[in-house]
Amino acid sequence: MVGGGTGGRRAGLLQEDRQPVIIAALRTPVCRAHGALKTLQAHELLAPVLRRLLGDAGVPPEMVADVVVGNAVGGGGNVARLAALEAGLPVSVPGLTIDRQCGSGLDAIVLASRLVASGGRHVGGAVYLAGGVESISTAPLRARPGPDGVPEFFSRSRFAPERHGDPDMGVAAENVADHYGIARRRQDDFALRSHRRAIAAAESGAFHGETVALPGAGGPVSSDDGPRRSLTPAVLARFPAAFRAGGTVTAGNSCFDADGAAAVVITSMARARQLGARDGLVVLGTDTAGVDPSLLGMGAAAAAERLLGDSRVVSGELGLIEFNEAFASQTLACLGQLGIDPLRANLDGGALALGHAYGASGAVLVTRLLAQARTNPADGTLALAMISIAGGMGTAALFEYRSLE
Repeated sequence: MVGGGTGGRRAGLLQEDRQPVIIAALRTPVCRAHGALKTLQAHELLAPVLRRLLGDAGVPPEMVADVVVGNAVGGGGNVARLAALEAGLPVSVPGLTIDRQCGSGLDAIVLASRLVASGGRHVGGAVYLAGGVESISTAPLRARPGPDGVPEFFSRSRFAPERHGDPDMGVAAENVADHYGIARRRQDDFALRSHRRAIAAAESGAFHGETVALPGAGGPVSSDDGPRRSLTPAVLARFPAAFRAGGTVTAGNSCFDADGAAAVVITSMARARQLGARDGLVVLGTDTAGVDPSLLGMGAAAAAERLLGDSRVVSGELGLIEFNEAFASQTLACLGQLGIDPLRANLDGGALALGHAYGASGAVLVTRLLAQARTNPADGTLALAMISIAGGMGTAALFEYRSLE
């Protein structure tokens, strides 16, 4: 079943015309903000992904019921609709843009899965395009009228009332490091492993099949530009604390802002078979939870813990795990709370090496899970995607890789 608090692999799946399954997933290269993709607006990042997805999955454009897209710092409007039209979808296909900040891309996929499960008027199951996009490079400046009418610029919106605390992301990462005793050396070691894994994955071609090349400022962009070969323990040790005097969170063990997009094709198992899909990620359950905003990095653990409990799945049964590495401190703390050895997560590196394209990052996690499952296909592999969210929230989704033939 699909939904917070009621899902469950052991409880069985929905009937085939309502059981959500992801049959295709793609992403753009993830590149540093104000870098290789700086000239592309959000809809221009996303449209090529949507276009390729339809071709790869063999979905006629007119069959798409809706395009659901997450976006965090864009200029408003409806980037889902804009990107759908830019991609060449018929004007009859609508679009919906959602904002749950860093969780937006994963939450868009969650919402689409619930729409599939609801059935509605789509006999045999509807087809949705769902994911996320962020162009931090082209995001508008933010300002509000001051007392004298002069614009007062601000860098981010408030996520929680003052009485709850509303720390900036880096300060919250320091709070987590302090609260859970995550030492500087552990954070640096984790960050270094992320970069090395991402470099190894790129060299092996692990990202090739999931990545859609884009026109960039200096020519075609076909690969991520974040992983750093020059990093060593000694180099990481030289980074000063970035957010608090005497702290342990540095630019070296934190993610960097990035531009990028990712999306999936999600439909019912019955429709997937009609389309000739060979395999996919069956959605077993999803959950979103809230936590103390001062420890906002722990939101993913709260959501995943509840989801796994309701699904009667223990962490040791998970074959694939993708966690958004906004900061090494929160990643280590969340994995520790779930009883997951950090070596088992983010097998090809994560956001510490690849970057964090806010609204897209949750969808990147799902794209990575499907690619990894297809690398070593084993029916029944359980896969978990999870992401912590500004304001003290987290979203998690549990999948099972399955042959549909």
